[in-house]
This record gives sequence, C-alpha cells and structure tokens, in this order.
Amino acid sequence: MRRALIPLVAALASAVLLHFGTGLHPVAWLTWLAPLPVLVAAPRVGAGLAFASGALAWLGGQLQLWPYFAGTLEMPALVAAGLLGGPALLYGLGVLLHRSLLARRRPLTAALAVPALWVGVEYLMARAGPHGAWWSLAYTQADVLPVLQTASVTGVWGITFLLLFAPAAVAALLAPGATHRLHVAVTAGALAALVAAYGFTRLGAAQDGEGHRTVALISTDHPRDTEKLDSPQGRDLLRRYGQAVDAAAARGAEIVVLPEKTFEADTPRLPPAGPGVEVVTGVALGAGATRTNTALATPTGVRYDKHHLIPGLESEFTPGRALAFLDRTTLGLIICKDLDFPWLVRQYRQAGATALLAPAWDFDDDAWLHSRMAMVRGVESGLSVARAARQGFLTVSDTRGRVLAEARSGEPGVNTANTANTVNTVYAALPRQGASTVYTSLGDWAAWSSIALLIVALARLRTRQVGPHGLRGVLPGQKQ
Repeated sequence: MRRALIPLVAALASAVLLHFGTGLHPVAWLTWLAPLPVLVAAPRVGAGLAFASGALAWLGGQLQLWPYFAGTLEMPALVAAGLLGGPALLYGLGVLLHRSLLARRRPLTAALAVPALWVGVEYLMARAGPHGAWWSLAYTQADVLPVLQTASVTGVWGITFLLLFAPAAVAALLAPGATHRLHVAVTAGALAALVAAYGFTRLGAAQDGEGHRTVALISTDHPRDTEKLDSPQGRDLLRRYGQAVDAAAARGAEIVVLPEKTFEADTPRLPPAGPGVEVVTGVALGAGATRTNTALATPTGVRYDKHHLIPGLESEFTPGRALAFLDRTTLGLIICKDLDFPWLVRQYRQAGATALLAPAWDFDDDAWLHSRMAMVRGVESGLSVARAARQGFLTVSDTRGRVLAEARSGEPGVNTANTANTVNTVYAALPRQGASTVYTSLGDWAAWSSIALLIVALARLRTRQVGPHGLRGVLPGQKQ
C-alpha cells in the first residue's frame, strides 16, 4: 500500500511545482525542481506507474492554461485538449525513458535522455506548427540573466535542456543501486560551471560599440479595438497619439513605436509626425482580400507586413514575406507574433539589423510571457528589441536581455509620461550596435544535437548491462 502511494505523491508534488513554475506567470526557480519528484520515484515503481505519474504531473500542472487556450485564444476545444494532453504523454514517456535506462545501469544516459527528448519535440513542434517557439520551457528563465545568456549560444533549446538535465541528473544520483555516479556528478558539475561562467562573463562585458538612439514606446488601452482612421473615434485617437508623439519628440525621441493594429486604413498614408522623429504605427491596412497587418513608418513610408498570423483570429489578413528596415539595414521592423520565430529574427541579424521595432498586441494575462519571448529573441541573435504592446507591456531590452525600460500599457508607471491619463510613454536609449552570437552563426545546432543524443539513448535501450547482483535490466527492489 505504501509503495502504491509513491507515484501518486510524486505526481502531486511535481504537478504543484509545474503549476507555479510554468505557465503565464512562472516562478523561475521552481521550474528546476518540478520534474524531480516523478524522476526520483520512477526507479522505485513499475514502468506503468512511472509513466502515469509523469503524465498526470504535467497535466495537473498545466490545467491552469485551459482558460487561456480555449477562452482568450479562442482555440477549438480539441486543439486546446491536444496542447495539454500531448505534452502530458511526452512527459510520461520522458519519465519512463529515464527509468528504463537506469534499469540498464546507464545513469548518465538516463539523465541526458530526458532533456534530449523534450528539446527534440519542442524543436519539431516549433518548426512544424503555426506558433513557432512559443511552446518552450526556456521562457521561464527570461528574468534569470546569467542563465538566459545560454540562448546566445544554443537558442532556447539549450535552456530547456538545462532545466530538465539538472533534476534528471539529481534523480540518477539518488536512484537505488545506481552505478557510475561519478560520471553523472562530473558532467552535471562541469555543465553548471560552464553555464555560470559564460553567463556572468557575458553580462559583465561592455555593450558592443557605442552610441544610442532615443526611442519612445506609446500605448493606450482605450479603446481596445482597432479604430478606422477616418471615423470620429479614429480621429480622436490619432489626435491623442499625436499629442503624445509631440511630447516624446520634445524630450528628444528619435523613434516612436505605437501598438499593433492601432488604426484601420485603406491606404498606407498617415499624417506626418513632427520633424526629426520617425513613428512606427501598427495598421490594419487595405480592404477585402488584400488586407495586411502592417507596421507603417512615417514619414519614410517604410512598411512591414506581419508574416505569422494568429490562426483563426487573423484569418482576414494576407501574410507578408519580406524584411523591412528603417535606415538601410540596422533598424528592422517586426510585429508581435513574428517574434515567436527565432529563425525570422536570426534572418534580420544576418542582414545587419542591430535592433527591432515591434508594434504588438497581447491579451493581458500573457503580457509578461510574450514580452519575455521577444526579449529572448534579442539575446539569441544579439539584438535590442523595442516592443510596444496594447494590453501588455511597453518593453525595451538590450542584447543581454536587460530591461532598459518597461511599463504596463495604458497605466501610469515608472519612467513614464501620461497624456489624458490613458496614454503611457516609455523612454529608453536604444543601443546602436548589436552583438555577435553563436546562435546567429550556427542556428539550431543544439536542437539537432539533442535529437541525435535521443537516438543514441533509444539505441541503448536495446542493450542490457549485467547489474551487480547478476540481474539484467532490473532495478533493485523490482521483480523480474
């Protein structure tokens, strides 16, 4: 009876840790602990119970996202259920794989296989699905700057690997009858030391190059719908934004960014701003079958059409295909969800961009998470990011993921100037230079390495080592 309680208690403990360590408002340090209970329990129970405890742990921890998927994002119930149930099965398989390799006296492979499996599926889903790298555990560490620097080498895949390797290594060390503990301890210790040394060194290094541009991010959440530019409401909104832009220009702003789909217009013409300031505005542009979700720069007329549209919610828009720059190649334009795609941001950096200007529109609850996804993209590819979101955050971050300025849209906050109590403006010095990163050069090498490592681990399941008591592939305390 007591043995039967082990997987249940482990699943409950991991579920609670996953609930608080993941989701829209994660507590970063709990993410590292979340897999530990089910992984420690795995070699002490049967294979079926090990799998079930892992699957139930993930499902229990992620049920909090059901209202967000089905309500906020308006996903069909079957799709939302798949986004919860599919990863739960994967989590259970990871726990089962860990147990199976421990049974074959391969503790180091067992510790490496768990993160390799998860990273491999994360990457394949990012490539095959419509949401890019949105589904990643790595974003839980977005505010842990020394860990975040790993993204400049490996992308998000390396951070996810670390998050699962650490508890898997501890569980392997604690497994009953475990052999070769020294191999696991040395590998884990060396990796931890390398990550810490690199993270603190990169944070301590000076920002590449010198010089800054003053950028202002402006947003109001009243109203929360796109206004037609030629309507009375649209003209009033344009007037209020115009006053805020003039105030920003008076404070030295060279660039102003407004949120996504602020206005609806038939032609790509907006009233010019004051002299010496470039305004990037989110516009629902065009009519009929030719509508685009556009970032439009005034007075230059440069435009960028959003590449990755939200399924269902943006079905009326035609996706864009090209990159767009304000000043030759250094200031790139991008829109909201496009920042969920690492390879698109990497293309901008390879083309010479040092900063991205991003109109955006969030959904209140995901404000922190989506702002941090954009920040992580900047660390990966060595870019600063200025992102102005409606129903979200106005955030400027540098190439190391340091927040240079931030405030909630439509609300008074620190480092802001308010117009009519509903317009919020955030100012920051946007670095002119980018940073060189391994990820920019090599791309998703860490994801492919994880897939290769997983294949090796699966191959080792076909072999059995003789244990110290002559049992083949059987854990101490388990029946043959």
